[in-house]
Amino acid sequence: MDASGRVVPCAAPLARCVLSRALPTMPGPHDLFARFTFGQPERAAAELRAVLPAHVVSQVDWSTLRRESGSVVDPELRETQSDLLFSARLRGGRPLLLYVLLEHQSSVNRWMALRMLRYVVRQLELWRKANPDSEKLPVVVPLVMYHGPEGAWSAPRRVEELFDLPGEAEEHEGWRSLVPRFEYLLDDLTAERAEALMARPGPALVRLALLVLRYGRTGEMADRLPEWTALFAQVHAAPHGDEELGLIVRYLFQVGDRTVRAAMRGVLRSVMETHRAEELMRTYGEELIEQGRLKGLEQGRAQGRAESVLQILAARGWLVSEEARQRILTCTDVALLERWFARALTAASLSEVLEELTQ
Repeated sequence: MDASGRVVPCAAPLARCVLSRALPTMPGPHDLFARFTFGQPERAAAELRAVLPAHVVSQVDWSTLRRESGSVVDPELRETQSDLLFSARLRGGRPLLLYVLLEHQSSVNRWMALRMLRYVVRQLELWRKANPDSEKLPVVVPLVMYHGPEGAWSAPRRVEELFDLPGEAEEHEGWRSLVPRFEYLLDDLTAERAEALMARPGPALVRLALLVLRYGRTGEMADRLPEWTALFAQVHAAPHGDEELGLIVRYLFQVGDRTVRAAMRGVLRSVMETHRAEELMRTYGEELIEQGRLKGLEQGRAQGRAESVLQILAARGWLVSEEARQRILTCTDVALLERWFARALTAASLSEVLEELTQ
């Protein structure tokens, strides 16, 4: 630990943990909501203590949990995913750290086990560079938080389940010893009842956020919001209650319909003065309209540049595969489209223009 009290890497073994969830672009509402809610150590600790194995929870000194900089998410997924990295010491004064990669998943991804394995390996590689003299690697405990509208999580949780093993089922155990064995933990919010989420320990904002994530796209939100009035009141009464309540209101504006907004107005009026409730509703309603306008402008710009890239490639006589064509037309990264546009004017080959698509 340095002079400021921040936990710093050391040459001793480390323990690490990974938590996950997928998001829309620009960044999307889930991304911003999760980063604000779980980006603060006390709130992240509440989620982790509710889900991690008891023997891990008991060994962590949660007062030392700190958010760290860095990301191991693939650069091409940076628009659609959010990861938060934390560190913590273990109890008893041992020079151990707990690294937590917080990522969150809003849709079932069959290949999540492989993706999480890749993230874990990247963390280990980064740790090895920082600790070249160590003869041991830290333990990494991966955890995925899921709240999608598709029902319960159904993707394999073990990497070994992704392999096409030869022979009959009774022969598979022998083959499994030859492939990577890796499993992530799962906090499947869709499998949790509202009462269980409300009973979890931690700040009121965390419990309310979990409920909103759980029911945000189920069609039940408007009916359930009044049931959580006490939680709304607790959030509002917290030291930064206005800011935290604003986060909830903004998210519900983005993912809910008119019935959700009407129910939210009623809840807000019951926990704060009417004029303040109306001010919040008006503020985030206007913000949502402006975001929609800016998103439309950005999408139009990207679409125009994508079409220009394809026109230049056609003019130069290069045949673009249908797969590459669709990747270009659906690309929302304007900076990447600008690079393709500039290369299309001067490059000597198609592969040189679309380098990112051929890697």
